Amino acid sequence: MIVTTTPTVDGRQISEYLRVVAGETIVGINVFKDIAAGFRNLVGGRSQSYEDEVNRARETALAEMVDRAIALGADGVVGVDLDYETLGTDNGMMMVSATGTAVKFAL
Repeated sequence: MIVTTTPTVDGRQISEYLRVVAGETIVGINVFKDIAAGFRNLVGGRSQSYEDEVNRARETALAEMVDRAIALGADGVVGVDLDYETLGTDNGMMMVSATGTAVKFAL
C-alpha cells in the first residue's frame, strides 16, 4: 500500500476518494525513562529511550491507519498527517495520531 504525505502520487491517478482514515496510539512514559531522560537533560545528548518510544508509537498509529484503509479496500492513503500530543495532568502519556485519505487508484 502506498502511504504518503502528499495529496497525489506521481504516475498514479486517483479514481476514488473513499474516506478519511485514522490510527491512534497512546503510550505512557515510565519513571525509569523519566529518570534517564532527566539525566540526559543535565548532561546533554539524546534520550534513546524516549526516541524509541516515540518511534514505536508512530509506527503503531500508521499501521492502524493502514489497516483501516485496507478494510475499506483502498490502494493507498494520501495526505497523511502525524500529530503528537501529551495527555494528562502530569504529561505522563503521549498520543500519536495518523490521519489521511484512503483512495483507490485507476488501473
